[in-house]
Amino acid sequence: MTTTSQTQTGAPAGAAQKGGTRVAVQRFGTFLSGMVMPNIAAFIAWGLITALFIKTGWLAQFGILVPIIGGFPNADGTENVGLVAPMITYLLPLLIANTGGRMIYNTRGGVVAVIATMGVIVGSPVPMFIGAMVMGPLAAYIMKQVDKIWANKIRPGFEMLVDNFSAGILGAILAIAGFFLIAPLITALSAALESAVNWLVSLGLLPLASILVEPGKVLFLNNAINHGVFTPLGVQQVSESGKSILFLIEANPGPGVGILIAFAIFGVGLAKASAPGAIIIQFFGGIHEIYFPYVLMKPMTIIAAILGGMTGVFVNVLFQTGLRAPASPGSIIAILIQTAPDSYVGVILSVIASAAVSFFVTAIILRATRKRDLAAENAGDLSAAIAQTQANKGKQSSVLGHLQADGLANEAGGLADLSTRDPESAEEVSRAQEAQSIPAVHNIVFACDAGMGSSAMGASVLRNKIKKAGITDVTVVNKAISNLTDDIDLVITHQDLTARAKQQSPSAEHVSVDNFMSSPKYDEIVGLLERQHNTEKA
Repeated sequence: MTTTSQTQTGAPAGAAQKGGTRVAVQRFGTFLSGMVMPNIAAFIAWGLITALFIKTGWLAQFGILVPIIGGFPNADGTENVGLVAPMITYLLPLLIANTGGRMIYNTRGGVVAVIATMGVIVGSPVPMFIGAMVMGPLAAYIMKQVDKIWANKIRPGFEMLVDNFSAGILGAILAIAGFFLIAPLITALSAALESAVNWLVSLGLLPLASILVEPGKVLFLNNAINHGVFTPLGVQQVSESGKSILFLIEANPGPGVGILIAFAIFGVGLAKASAPGAIIIQFFGGIHEIYFPYVLMKPMTIIAAILGGMTGVFVNVLFQTGLRAPASPGSIIAILIQTAPDSYVGVILSVIASAAVSFFVTAIILRATRKRDLAAENAGDLSAAIAQTQANKGKQSSVLGHLQADGLANEAGGLADLSTRDPESAEEVSRAQEAQSIPAVHNIVFACDAGMGSSAMGASVLRNKIKKAGITDVTVVNKAISNLTDDIDLVITHQDLTARAKQQSPSAEHVSVDNFMSSPKYDEIVGLLERQHNTEKA
């Protein structure tokens, strides 16, 4: 059975190397963001408490409970510990360490990671987010290797004793090592990174970061960039100055919404038709992945994203704005909630300005290539041609319906390699698939980098299609690629992520799509499930 994730024979070696490098970078970025993403709720909680209760917070002038929670002195000079400082110093880094440890060695790795990271936290005067991202996985990995030394060599009845004491002793050793060795190194690294950011800000060069950030986002490194790099540095800045501009560099929805508006006005075919819905999802839902396919189908528009991003950062630098905590997802709603009280004007202007610039540049690109795009759309897009014909006719056509089903199967090249023949009817498609002995599909997983935004939307779309088809014995869920297992029947990923997904679930069937919201392969999958359901019923 042929799947879309299989390596094409005769592919250039350079292309394979390039894909391997990209997959490796994506995997590393996913690992970094994977330590932060599951704990974003804790960051948001800390951000809200900070915004409300610190000395310059929204509720600072009201009630005796504010300084007690915020951690600043009462009017009579009584000191308060509060929630803000302990959460940023201990809670958030330890959550990251635990998650990183679990990713390496499950619960046992998470426990040792927390013990070791405590030494790093206490040994440094700055919040140890980077320290947790280093020490947590490292401690879990060492624990995993140590356990291998006496695996299957422990006498029966002594397993718990050995396991507990080995983890405890190793955790204590690593905590001490973290205190004296790792903490000073990470402190120096944090200081260097902070100095570099401050240097860029002082020279007005921070907008240049968009040259790397915007292309990185489109390559599905957005979570790695935002939560693996900017979040640790940004939280440290918040602890010092109450806000951070770094939370706005990647999360600004302006560049993406500008591109989508341009496609909605000047695009052609499916891109034009789907852009209005994508605007709402991207701007208000904060799912930036929704505009990535539009950039990928028209690579020149990455220039618009870069210039839009640079404009937004420039405005924020000019107004010295910042957020109190990460805005996740990157919705305008989440951004405004986390905006510092003195930053609303600058933040709002940065979103508007970045959207205007990206819209203007994308509009120029689309207008310049419109004739060529229209010609390609009319010549090559069978679905668009059929839809237009039916629209002109004013009603559905069974003949066109069969043509569209066969055309989608041949164009999509999804579950089965139907391109090897030219079926003349839906019955022949069914016989061709049955001849290839396609395994039964009962669980489908949509996978993306973080397992939330774009994959959740795709799962919802396919789930509704399956429900309308009357199929009840197939589950459709969404997961992060790193959480995939090898007991899945069918995995659906964006075409840029399929190679990584196949490494996690080599036994599954893999289908690649270029747009989670409206892929023709969904109808092909539903058709397969219907035939499977009818066969099992018979």
